Amino acid sequence: MDWYSTVFELIDMRSFSNLWFWIALAVVWSTSSHWVIGVPYDLVVRAGRAGGQAQIDLEDLVRIYSNRMLYISEVAGLWILGIACAFLTGLCLLGFWYGVEFAQALFLLMFPLSLVGLLNLATARRIRARDLHGDGLRRQMRRHRLYTQMIGLFAIFVTAMWGMYQNMNHGALGG
Repeated sequence: MDWYSTVFELIDMRSFSNLWFWIALAVVWSTSSHWVIGVPYDLVVRAGRAGGQAQIDLEDLVRIYSNRMLYISEVAGLWILGIACAFLTGLCLLGFWYGVEFAQALFLLMFPLSLVGLLNLATARRIRARDLHGDGLRRQMRRHRLYTQMIGLFAIFVTAMWGMYQNMNHGALGG
């Protein structure tokens, strides 16, 4: 067995039968659920319990990340949206029209994350427009995290169903 076949046996390009893909999927959704608009969720919990400096830190970080996100969307939002739509369309066509399993896996990972990105932007706008502080800010952050988790749960379910379908029909169990 040569080096080339050993490497490609370890890094299997059939994504849905590859353990690394499922580990990456779990890490991506765990991370995006923990970092709410760039702020670690444990800070939201700590600010609710302890108040004081933790609440000040939370409000400062939310202000910084919200302002950063809104500035980027104002300056380059249309370009980012256009490039993201082109990239996702390309992945969708490669994956589901031409049958490239790796593109299917990337699409099923990236499309729901793009929804979370839009949710981040909407939450940042809501925080700025309502000038949220204290309990109202923590409530908004909890709601945002819940929505992110719901998107993640649905995305993992759809990805698992599609992955099982691919494995049964085209993978190791199929023909």
